[in-house]
Amino acid sequence: MDLDGTVILAATPLGQAGDASARLRAALASVPIIAAEDTRRLHRLCTDLEVTPTGRVVSFFDANESGRVPQLLEALRAGEDVLVVTDAGMPSVSDPGYRLVAAAVAEGLPVTCLPGPSAVTTALAVSGLPVDRFCFEGFLPRKPGERRRALEALAAEPRTMVFFEAPHRLGAALADLRDAFGPDRPAAVCRELTKTYEEVRRGGLGELAGWAAGDVRGEITVVVAGAVAGADESNPADLAAEVAAREAAGQPRKEAIAEVARARGVPKRAVFDAVVAAKR
Repeated sequence: MDLDGTVILAATPLGQAGDASARLRAALASVPIIAAEDTRRLHRLCTDLEVTPTGRVVSFFDANESGRVPQLLEALRAGEDVLVVTDAGMPSVSDPGYRLVAAAVAEGLPVTCLPGPSAVTTALAVSGLPVDRFCFEGFLPRKPGERRRALEALAAEPRTMVFFEAPHRLGAALADLRDAFGPDRPAAVCRELTKTYEEVRRGGLGELAGWAAGDVRGEITVVVAGAVAGADESNPADLAAEVAAREAAGQPRKEAIAEVARARGVPKRAVFDAVVAAKR
């Protein structure tokens, strides 16, 4: 009976080819099929590693991932291993790979991993923020309204949070993070990790939002401290009273609610609900 092929998820260097593992080098040289997010970058990596692929190289990116999965499953059933590599880091972590893994698991086909570089854990390690508990939130929504709503839902999250962000959206994203979590919430912006011009900026979200208003380039990972334990236990009556005091001083209600939420480290919805309850 023929053995099934294996899906091999392989972490690739974030920026320095020398970070490639010996197992990655061996797999690139021997696996029958390499599914690459960007075939040009794959060939560049192989050149840097002085490795010559002997297998078939196919493109495997967001736009064609769903259509490519049936072909790769057929190859796996025929006994061919499939090596999945992305531009940098671990496949399926905000990169192609998840759909193939899910489909292979559903059919009982073997899946394994060649561990290695990951922007998520690298950024956590250098951030200086708590790493005992964390959550990965991937890329924030591109539309401002959707992004703000997503962040409001995370305002009381106690774990350290990790986000990916495009450089041209970094300033707006940090401004929304500042507004949702407060300007003093500790954070770190990690740029070009492991590369020649690696930079890690640490500070409060307000300070970082001001810095990012300029021209920031490169691959970006943002790490944000979680909410302080107990910050979500504010008394609703106290929240409503604080909003009322701000309104009495001339601040619009919507703005007052947002300011109180930032100051107390609670979602704006919690403050709004407290105001509504106080008026009943």
